[in-house]
Amino acid sequence: MRGEQYNRYEKARILGARALQISHGAPVLIETDQAEPILIAAEEYDANVLPFTVKRGDR
Repeated sequence: MRGEQYNRYEKARILGARALQISHGAPVLIETDQAEPILIAAEEYDANVLPFTVKRGDR
């Protein structure tokens, strides 16, 4: 789904899941000065490096 845009609910779910992973000690995928897991997750999302896929029921 790299070429597609996520809706706001999908984005919120992705960021929340990634922030939880980071807060539990998962390695950060980019270099950042941020300390808050949600801000790190947002930067990773913007850098398009998150290994998440979204399964939609309509496809």
